[in-house]
Amino acid sequence: MDLSDCTLCPRSCRVDRLAGKTGYCNVTADLSAARAALYFHEEPVISGSRGSGAVFFAGCNMGCVFCQNYAIAKAMTGTQLSAGRLTEIFLSLQEQGAHNINLITAEHFLPQVIRSLRDAKDQGLTLPVVYNTGTYERVEAIQALEGLVDVWLPDFKYISPRLSLAYSHTPDYFQYASKALQEMVRQCPEPLFSDGSHTLDAPDDADDPLMVRGVLVRHLVLPGSTQDSMDILKYLHDTYGDQIFISIMNQYTPMPQVKDDPDLGRKLSSAEYEKVVDYAISLGITNGFIQEEGTASRRYIPAFDGTGI
Repeated sequence: MDLSDCTLCPRSCRVDRLAGKTGYCNVTADLSAARAALYFHEEPVISGSRGSGAVFFAGCNMGCVFCQNYAIAKAMTGTQLSAGRLTEIFLSLQEQGAHNINLITAEHFLPQVIRSLRDAKDQGLTLPVVYNTGTYERVEAIQALEGLVDVWLPDFKYISPRLSLAYSHTPDYFQYASKALQEMVRQCPEPLFSDGSHTLDAPDDADDPLMVRGVLVRHLVLPGSTQDSMDILKYLHDTYGDQIFISIMNQYTPMPQVKDDPDLGRKLSSAEYEKVVDYAISLGITNGFIQEEGTASRRYIPAFDGTGI
């Protein structure tokens, strides 16, 4: 994990981030985050009743054209902090009653995050750690987190290289994401909930037990891309069955930068989402979450104003 010749992610920019240069992720080696606070808009088994202790890191290695968090992804907003301060933030979120520590888009800061997590655990952090990622990751990065992460919360965005190239400039997304997910499941091969169970009778309630170990794969259904969504669900179910939970999301929110795109410039239709959910049911997927209508709104995007940093 040499940030002077950075190859942390599949972009392999090989820039010297220690010298203040930036690669595709738009950040140097200086830790930067835009918000650290209780967050209530994850799946019920993550947010629970008291909220997830979410740390939103600045920068991103994906570059999705439809990104809802454009300002933070492009590192246009964010506050620099030390690894020691990040340790303090983890412990503060625990004191605030968070159910877990939720690392959101942290892959480009892994060396610093790993150090902060270890220090926090030495200083009394006992909460489960959630790794929330776009999953354009090297297997080696996921391996470096073994023993530190309890719950993996990966996006699984695409199977189609055409879509992943057009929408995220990552023609090899599936190649890397599938291997990263395989490693996550190797580390956490069975879900575990706070009541000691390995499954949920009727998931989707804030009073449900919390996931304290396991893999919860998220997929955002994009307008005009239902076939790719169905291909992803089949791949996930055929490969992992009940080893993982799957969250099928309908919250795609058209942003100004894609307003002229015939697909991305509109919201997902109810018919498109229902088609994908019906297909998941036909596959026999039971360990899963779906969303109600009305989630495609900017009001669910938090204020990246430095709160808690």
